[in-house]
Formats: sequence, C-alpha cells, structure tokens
Amino acid sequence: MAEDRADRVEKTDEEWRAGLTPEQYRVLRQKGTERAFTGKYWNHHGTGTYTCAGCGNPLFDSQTKFESGTGWPSFTTPCSPESVKAREDTSLFMARTEVLCRRCGSHLGHVFEDGPEPTGLRYCMNSAALDFRQR
Repeated sequence: MAEDRADRVEKTDEEWRAGLTPEQYRVLRQKGTERAFTGKYWNHHGTGTYTCAGCGNPLFDSQTKFESGTGWPSFTTPCSPESVKAREDTSLFMARTEVLCRRCGSHLGHVFEDGPEPTGLRYCMNSAALDFRQR
C-alpha cells in the first residue's frame, strides 16, 4: 500500500519551519491558501514536473496544466495515483476534496469536478506548495 512506503517523509514541526518559507509553512502545514493570481506558478508555462515544496515528490507534469481562470495553477491529473491522496474537507462551511502529498502529508490544494477532458477534474494547487523541475 502506498501509505506505507519506505520513503515517507516525517519531520517535527521545528524541522518543517526551518526548511520552509513562512508562506510555504502556512500553506503546506497549516492548510492555508494563497491569494488568487499571486503565486509564482499560476501563469507559468515551463516544460517539466511540479513537485512538492515540502519533500520533492513529483506531483504534476506540465503537460496536464491548463488555464482555469481561477488564479491558481490547475492540472487535470497527477503524475501517478501514488503522488497525491485526497480527503474530505468540510472547513469554511462547505464540502470540498483536499489534496495532500502522499509522501509527506502536506496540504497542496483542492480537487474539483469542473475541469476539462480527459478527466473532468481540476486539481487547483497553491504555488507555495510547489517547486518546478524544468526538463
């Protein structure tokens, strides 16, 4: 089972704070959301892989990125089913599906069922939760 992978990253709160910027810590570890149209990847068009800013886990290929008009980087599908995990989020008086890094458990954003084909999904991520590896 992917949850039991030997490469799972676990750190203390102090280690997370030391290794992340204040904004990354707020988003990844405290489930924050950056303001729309302010993150470094909402309008990014490079070719490569978006990875978890907390642990480097490959999350999304640039070929699955699309312009959603929301002001956050949006993708149709993760690199693999083992890249992310989803769980119900009932905060802010609404039901949504939270997306977490399967490797370190960091909050990445949410997934919605209003995306384009082929999946019909919109993985709406926070730029602060991502790094980018160009190819």
